[in-house]
Amino acid sequence: MKIKIILPGQKPFVMEIEKGLRAEEVLTKLPEKPAHQIYGCNIDGYAENLNFVIEEECTLRFLDITDPYGNMAMQSSLVLLYLKAVHDILGKEIKVSIANSLSKGVFTIIHGSPVSEETTRKIENRMQELVKKNLPISEKEGNRRQILQWLKQKNRAEELSLYESAPDISGGMICALEEEEDLLYYHAVPKTGYLNLFELKKYRNGILLRFPHPSSPDLVLPFEEQRLLYEAFSEENHWEKLCGISLARDLNQAIEKGQEKELIALSEALHEKKIAEIAEMIHHRGKRIILIAGPSSSGKTSFAKRLCIQLRVIGLKPLYLGTDDYFIDRKDLPVGPDGKKDLESLHAVDINLFTSQMNDLLAGKKVDLPTFEFVQGIKEYGKRITSIEAGQPIVIEGIHALNPALTEDIPEDVKFRIYISPLTQLNLDEHHRVPTTDARMLRRLVRDYRTRGRSAAETIDDWPSVRAGEEVNIFPYNSQADVFFNSQAIYELAVLKKYAEPLLKGIKVSQPEYSEAQRMLEFLSFFVPLKDESCIANNSIVREFIGGSVLVS
Repeated sequence: MKIKIILPGQKPFVMEIEKGLRAEEVLTKLPEKPAHQIYGCNIDGYAENLNFVIEEECTLRFLDITDPYGNMAMQSSLVLLYLKAVHDILGKEIKVSIANSLSKGVFTIIHGSPVSEETTRKIENRMQELVKKNLPISEKEGNRRQILQWLKQKNRAEELSLYESAPDISGGMICALEEEEDLLYYHAVPKTGYLNLFELKKYRNGILLRFPHPSSPDLVLPFEEQRLLYEAFSEENHWEKLCGISLARDLNQAIEKGQEKELIALSEALHEKKIAEIAEMIHHRGKRIILIAGPSSSGKTSFAKRLCIQLRVIGLKPLYLGTDDYFIDRKDLPVGPDGKKDLESLHAVDINLFTSQMNDLLAGKKVDLPTFEFVQGIKEYGKRITSIEAGQPIVIEGIHALNPALTEDIPEDVKFRIYISPLTQLNLDEHHRVPTTDARMLRRLVRDYRTRGRSAAETIDDWPSVRAGEEVNIFPYNSQADVFFNSQAIYELAVLKKYAEPLLKGIKVSQPEYSEAQRMLEFLSFFVPLKDESCIANNSIVREFIGGSVLVS
């Protein structure tokens, strides 16, 4: 029997196999080993466990962590291993919460037991013992009725309330490592031996479970302190408590009870309060160059303009600029490895012009600011000849705004740096977090369709290159920030579902983006849609994506 094999980063090839082989067995018979550890597979567009038995001709695609499903399958399986080790060391009654992503891993909280360096080491050693034993991880896939029955039998009230609040959830996977059972929403790896790449680190009041990143699939990167990011997640946790929302079921229940107007008003008020605090900070410190950066679909433009309004409220007259207007002419743009003009490189920005104009403005000189004309790919002049008063701040938004190389010739004491990203603390349940990357991708998908007429498939196809650019141009510099702004609205996934779901459902099984569309649809199934968003203010960051914004055209 012939099947088509697709390995990450390699050309597809056809292979003759015996009928009835498991996908894992096929993996051992490949003529060449995959470049990185495989964690899952996809058969004819559908995600499957590596124990899936192949009975007929098909296309078999193996998944490592450079694939979103493969990445989440690894993380879900590793969390199961972690829970098993925690319970082996500290007792079955100990409750564990998987909180948020942090420092190339996830931050976890162990309730009811003090966390020490010694405890952390014992849990890590137990995990390593379980990996060396290469124990099987069993998996039983169930439909909605079967999962509901299991949750009731096991008296798992939290997950049961999630299922009861979200009628779109179709099912799940009941996975077990010896006596440790958990409900997973991604197929698990077949054995613990697949999970040999991890480390534990005691951090603050919890433990960091760290693992490889898609940018380095074969190793756990050295720990880097992310104090501001930790504080931003802590602030988001406080916001969610104020709103009474910490899990997906809380959001669903609030919507079903008709409490969405109050929830939206409170969420937006928290944003406005934070923006006002940042404006006061800038004023108090006397900063003149305000630099705003963040990854794709963070809401940078809406935030920057709302910040300008708050600066005006306290008597300042900010000048708003975008670094996009300082692109070098298209004919002179650098070419990336793919042979295309690279708009995301810092070398695409005319740094000399930018620096000289910012310093001239600070000195009170009149400047002819460029406007980049994207159709022709050139800078145009004569439309924005301006100067600013002493003390007047300049608000600058762009992907490279926090890169020191952009502003190294501007005096350091005038700069104030802001990093913005939607940092969701919302969890599906105690063991399953909402990835910030998925929330951003949904924003981009909805906005691209509305403003550019781009299909969901095109956005999904572009997303890996967008993420790769962020790893180079944005994430390395977030530690430069003076403050983080969390642009996540607590209610927004319920809003985005209404717009994103039909776009994702329009992707056909024959399209290469189908499997990722199905993954996102399964993620959205945990939320009930907020059908009437008329009460969302027209200056909300969410409006930048769904439309109706007075700040972004």
